[in-house]
Amino acid sequence: MYQPAYQRNEYRTQDVMGASPIRLVIMAYNLAVNACEQKDFAKATRAITVLRDALNFDYPEVSVGLFRLYQYCLDCLRQGDYHTPITTLSELRDAWTQGEKSLQHIAAPSLQNSKISAA
Repeated sequence: MYQPAYQRNEYRTQDVMGASPIRLVIMAYNLAVNACEQKDFAKATRAITVLRDALNFDYPEVSVGLFRLYQYCLDCLRQGDYHTPITTLSELRDAWTQGEKSLQHIAAPSLQNSKISAA
């Protein structure tokens, strides 16, 4: 029983260590949404706090809006409302996922071109 749990943790560690910054943000959103769905206050609060604390305020037009949304989600959790954070965080996660896909589509042609020129 110990071995499979260890292997899962090792897989998660490798998954996180090899993830792009955008993938890490999406993972944090997944963790926050899952914790809210399970009504796990502590885990949801930690995940949202990680998202909030990772904001880069060099870009205030985006970071201030996200900061306010994260604070709103934390306030909802404190009031026992898990539905609102699930909805809000799911929509934000979906936007990040779309952004990740867009970046992959942009990077794919340049990768193809580099493979062709290397051949």
